[in-house]
Formats: sequence, structure tokens, C-alpha cells
Amino acid sequence: MKQLALFPVGLEHFLLLGSALLALGVYCVLTRRNAVGILVGVELILNSANVNFVAFAHYVTGSIGGHVAALFIIVLAAAEAAIALAIVLSIYQSFSTIDATHADTMRG
Repeated sequence: MKQLALFPVGLEHFLLLGSALLALGVYCVLTRRNAVGILVGVELILNSANVNFVAFAHYVTGSIGGHVAALFIIVLAAAEAAIALAIVLSIYQSFSTIDATHADTMRG
């Protein structure tokens, strides 16, 4: 059986992954009208930041600071997701849709 040559994964691979996640997240935020789709885009943007923090911490500094920052962002993303889903449920109860364009009117 022939052995496949594996190539080393470097910093540039992780930066490419982070950039792809960022681009996909920005695309979701800008093109989705659905509030849940916008929330998924924001989560992708936060995860791209996590990939970059951990990659730079591993390949450049060698310290644990990037991992701590990524953990902090994960905690903030969880809190943001819980609050955003509560807002989406409130919008659905008020407007009977989760389309973000209908949520721009204020009711008393």
C-alpha cells in the first residue's frame, strides 16, 4: 500500500479558514432577511475570530492568551445567542414572522 504524503498545516491555512468563515458570515448577515439566518452569520463571524486567535497564539506567540480570548468569545457568543433567540421569539409573537425587515416598526 502506497503511503500518501501529508503536508504540514501552517498558520496560513488557519488564516485562510478564518477568512472564509468571516466572508461567509458577512455574506449571511448582509443577504439574509430571516433573523435566525442573521444570527447564524454573526456566529460564523465570531468563530472566525476564534480560529484566528487560537492560530496566532499557537504559531506566533506560543502563549495561552489566544486560547483565553477564544474562550471568552465563546462565552459571549453563547450569551448573545440566548438573548438573540429571545428577541426573535418576541418578534415572532408580535409580527407573526421572523423576517427582520418587519421588525423596524415600534408598537406601543
